[in-house]
Amino acid sequence: MIVREILHLDDLPLYVSWEPFLLTIGVFTSAFFVISFISVYFTRERKLRDLIKGSDYLNSLTTYSKIRAFYGIALIVTTYVLAFVVGHTSLIGLTLLIPFSATFGTYYFFSDSVPCFLDLARGKRKYHWQRYRLLSLAEQTHIMMDNVKMFFVVTMVSTLAFLSVGVLATMSSYTTQYDRLNPLGLVYKGDVDNPYEREHINSLRLQLEEKGLSYQLSRFIVVKQTSSFTRNEVEVFRESDMNVLLSSYSYPLLNLGAGEAVFIPYSEDSLKKLKDRVVQTVLEENNIPLTIDSVYPKIVFPGSIVSVNSIVISDEDFAKLIHPISDQDIIQPSYHLFTFVIPQWMETKDIGKDIEHLESNLYFIKKNRFSPFYFENAGLNYSYILATYSLFTLVGVLVATVFLLAAGSFIYFKLHTSLEREKRKFDVLKRMGLTDTELKKLVNRHLFPQFFLPWGVAMMHSAFAFLMVQGILRDFANISIVKEVFFAFGFFVLIQVVYFYLIRWRYISHIRS
Repeated sequence: MIVREILHLDDLPLYVSWEPFLLTIGVFTSAFFVISFISVYFTRERKLRDLIKGSDYLNSLTTYSKIRAFYGIALIVTTYVLAFVVGHTSLIGLTLLIPFSATFGTYYFFSDSVPCFLDLARGKRKYHWQRYRLLSLAEQTHIMMDNVKMFFVVTMVSTLAFLSVGVLATMSSYTTQYDRLNPLGLVYKGDVDNPYEREHINSLRLQLEEKGLSYQLSRFIVVKQTSSFTRNEVEVFRESDMNVLLSSYSYPLLNLGAGEAVFIPYSEDSLKKLKDRVVQTVLEENNIPLTIDSVYPKIVFPGSIVSVNSIVISDEDFAKLIHPISDQDIIQPSYHLFTFVIPQWMETKDIGKDIEHLESNLYFIKKNRFSPFYFENAGLNYSYILATYSLFTLVGVLVATVFLLAAGSFIYFKLHTSLEREKRKFDVLKRMGLTDTELKKLVNRHLFPQFFLPWGVAMMHSAFAFLMVQGILRDFANISIVKEVFFAFGFFVLIQVVYFYLIRWRYISHIRS
């Protein structure tokens, strides 16, 4: 029932089959044998007298390199710089370097950088030889040198958990902002001589009426001209056509005089960029001077419909657009645009399927380079996005849960294996006069780095990863994921704090027993 709700399915019948059980048993049994044989070859051989020495022998082998310590910090910083550069430029190819630099940098950080920092701290006697710091630093140095692989694995697994939930947050952000980014229900755009125009528009109106969906239809004639200011093409809309659409939204209407024009925003960023911009230009083909001193304060078209250079002029000036654009390479010097404002736009996913099918045939089957029309159904596109998001939600939640349990289990079982040694150590300290309050402080300093250092590094990795994703999404989809990612990270921190205090409570109870 939960899966059915997540995937937005009308029905998900229960059935019992032997194939899933056989597949599960076969996969896990095969994995068990493969891992068992591989582990034999990767297990380090030691002499019997070395094993008798126990942890003393192992600790005598652990050391660090200052060069590798520098490499660890340098590689992590390089990873963050690459993420920042990719997020603010178009150098997407640099993302291939990020996983490698992050992986090697994280390993060197725990194997060499952290022990190097602890060794430097131990060298400062005034800081080191004070109350609990002597015991804490000595213990943390031993823990870090003895558990390098565990901290590395926990960090990388936690990073994957963060990224899994972050992907869900990204898709959630897009689904929640889809209505704002795509204000129109249906959009039909075609050439002036499009032979399908009348048939398609009548078909769309008929289908909407049959489903009982209210709509408001607006028709535009868009003419392309050359701007003397930029020397690039500009799409010109007529004021009266635009006011018909604005009245459908109940937005303020335009009132332009001769020689006046306003920008049409194509994204929220463009609203900020064009807000205070004033441009003096001339539509060269028809010698029409214009002053563009404002941008319409609302997004009225999806970003896929209007160009980055779109303006609205008065009806008086629009009537003077007699000569087409002089650039012969322009395939579509003018076009017709039909917009349907539909309050119940999510119920339009079945509207215009015949037009979608014809458009696909023109593009992929007949291999036409240019189609005479373009059709976009926001309800259909949203249904695809919602279905994909629902599937990713199910998979992402399962993956994140497994990763979180795995990361916590590594630390828990590592603490459990050394529990007897820790009990003997704290028993000696209690005989020396260690109070219960002092015991809790030492346990906090013993457990806190093991829990929160890997998670802190993983969170830093994920934060810069999503900084990069935010930059890419801002350019391609104009959405923000800051709020969703911040909420996801806060939820992870809360889980980790609760898990820390739970393990701390169990750990102290074992030490006292």
